[in-house]
Amino acid sequence: MTPTDGSLMAMIINFAPILLIGVLGYMMLIRPQMKQAKAHRDMVAGLKRSDTVVLSNGMIGKVTRVENDEAMVEIAQGVNVRVVKAMITQVRDRTGVAANDTKQVTKA
Repeated sequence: MTPTDGSLMAMIINFAPILLIGVLGYMMLIRPQMKQAKAHRDMVAGLKRSDTVVLSNGMIGKVTRVENDEAMVEIAQGVNVRVVKAMITQVRDRTGVAANDTKQVTKA
């Protein structure tokens, strides 16, 4: 072996831990965060009337109207608030009846 071969191998061995830390950082931090952001984006895009939602401040309400970037959420009877869709953290019940519906639900 020539001296240049040994120094090249030493450089590769010195940079291997840095590359390994970079790959592990991507796999453990960045990738799961991107996956979670995509799931939240899909959840917000699939929001529809009568869904029970949890807002980022902890309030629970029913969606009464959905617009492009906003949703109208009824947090109490007769109390509607306009909410930015990105502030909806969880959709709890997708089969519930909207709070302002007057028709009766029949159970089969």
